[in-house]
Amino acid sequence: MENWTVQQTAEALEKGEIILVDVREAGEYHEARIPGALLMPLSTFDPAAMPTGHGRKVVLHCKAGGRSARAIEACQADGVDVDAHLAGGITEWIEAGLPHWRIDPATGQMHLQG
Repeated sequence: MENWTVQQTAEALEKGEIILVDVREAGEYHEARIPGALLMPLSTFDPAAMPTGHGRKVVLHCKAGGRSARAIEACQADGVDVDAHLAGGITEWIEAGLPHWRIDPATGQMHLQG
């Protein structure tokens, strides 16, 4: 399993070189998410549904790295070619000041930050 940094992930995402998959739960995704990330919650995770084979590497992420590591293990056990995750997850992404959508709890509006 490869541990990708936020900078490495952001650059590859911007260049269209990766598919970023968020394995957090829907409520977490609703509160804050990385633009362009697909949602595949770990609670219903199916390695067979991973978007592989499209010429781009798949990178998984969660809040801090634990769930994405478990999702990669599930993929490897099923023979699905996913071997990278965002080390530190969306927490490190936000701390690095990178773009992310965040909901304003007062209005329910999504705002791009970072």
